[in-house]
Amino acid sequence: MTMPADRLKRRDVVLAAATAALADYHEAQAMDSDPMKHVVLLGDSVFDNASHVGGEPDVVTQLRRRLPPGWRASLVAVGGSVIADIAKQLARLPTDASHIVISIGGNDALRYASILDLPSRSVAESMVQLASIQTRFQSDYAAMIDLVLRHRLPTALCTIYDPRYPDPTQRQVSTTALSVINDPIIREAVRRGVPLLDLRLVCDQDADFANAIEPSMQGGGKLAGTIVSCVTQHDFSRAQSEVYAR
Repeated sequence: MTMPADRLKRRDVVLAAATAALADYHEAQAMDSDPMKHVVLLGDSVFDNASHVGGEPDVVTQLRRRLPPGWRASLVAVGGSVIADIAKQLARLPTDASHIVISIGGNDALRYASILDLPSRSVAESMVQLASIQTRFQSDYAAMIDLVLRHRLPTALCTIYDPRYPDPTQRQVSTTALSVINDPIIREAVRRGVPLLDLRLVCDQDADFANAIEPSMQGGGKLAGTIVSCVTQHDFSRAQSEVYAR
């Protein structure tokens, strides 16, 4: 017995509608069961830059505007902080935090800056001094990461961007010296299998800076965009490091 063509068409339409409704139901259920995401920024004035942008949107404000609907962002970073201060910031970590992004180390590097002015009898002697700084920095940075990862939250690290000093020589020397500091950050990111935001490539224009070492509104927008790319696109379950630069 065959079914008339018009009845077949009606049956197909009903089945298609039922299938679509069921898919919508499962999607809604999945969204309801998925907890709200909460990105927390730890570190220094790279994130805590409100006092440097003259009332324009700071990093966390721009981040909140760019995150997907339902996501939140909190600023726990404090300008002037060093690696040792991350422990105090972790004590203020929101209980519903879902992701941590850390930008720290620039002020530690500034503390070592006096080494660059010390007299040296040879390039080798200068390299030994820089190697000593790198060893200390790596030890402090690794210990800090140990504390952060105990919270078992998806975590991303940031390199230190190149400063924008007006004097070309000072800028060049500082950028070269910072490569010694950035190397441990990159190594730790790869070793721990966490994503890395390379701020040297994110904030790569003079207009990205409000002064020599603080991000402007433009730079903050770039930072916010890169953070969003990382926390929404990276597969943290793979425990594999990837670099984000835009």
